[in-house]
Amino acid sequence: MEKSGLVIEGGGMRGIYAAGVLDVMMEQGFTFDGVIGVSAGAIHGCTMVAGQVGRSIRYYKKYCNDKRFMSFRSWITTGELVGRDFCYRELPEVLDPFDYDAYAKSKTRFYATCSNLETGKAEYLEVTDLRQQMDLIRASASLPYVSHIVTVDGKKLLDGGCTDSIPVKAFREMGYTRTVVILTRDKTYRKKPARVFPAKMIYRRYPKFIRALESRHQVYNQTRQELARMEQEGTVFVIRPSEVLEIGRMCHDPEKIQEVYETGRRDMEVAVSSLRKWLQR
Repeated sequence: MEKSGLVIEGGGMRGIYAAGVLDVMMEQGFTFDGVIGVSAGAIHGCTMVAGQVGRSIRYYKKYCNDKRFMSFRSWITTGELVGRDFCYRELPEVLDPFDYDAYAKSKTRFYATCSNLETGKAEYLEVTDLRQQMDLIRASASLPYVSHIVTVDGKKLLDGGCTDSIPVKAFREMGYTRTVVILTRDKTYRKKPARVFPAKMIYRRYPKFIRALESRHQVYNQTRQELARMEQEGTVFVIRPSEVLEIGRMCHDPEKIQEVYETGRRDMEVAVSSLRKWLQR
């Protein structure tokens, strides 16, 4: 039997768009055999597996101005733009508890996409016990330059978006061929080349990772083109922003965060009927 899969793109604070989409999916009873997230997509995706409607927007708005959440102060004092202990320990365990039990009981398999610095390739790592494997979520969302390298099982990992921002091909090869994709960029977006000179200094021990950063825009744009073709053929179902998301990677404005979240909700509400029919084909 064909397995259903959900792919969630990242994008920093743009990821709150995906959180809006996911909340409507949960409210409407959509489930998937597998979910794979990249960076912020991994953060919000695991919350969906646990069935916690509203959790992402709640704590993003509440803590977006907390220096421990995401700030240059955190980067200067700890070497991490996103506070490691606060975001991956105190927040899910104390301040806004993550439902680890519901996650463990879910029939949905969840994967985090990370970039392996030594191979320069993406790793699609299954997270079976989130409490014990939280570092996989952290690695997936650890941006280059402003995060420490995360070592898990001997693998040196960083942000999955560096090597595979939209892992639709990999997920389909894993057997999730009835594939739904949530993008956080609108239909007109094309990624431009990025300056990688700092990477040649900071990651000089990892030449394959540097090459991945150099070709990142090409890989991303090619993936978008392939995704558009698959969408036309009807082999994937894509949910994307109906407008350009005007939000910075480090937005500290609760109203702007709410606005982007609501855009995700509206776009998914429009897509509910057609997605339901597509999944039932």
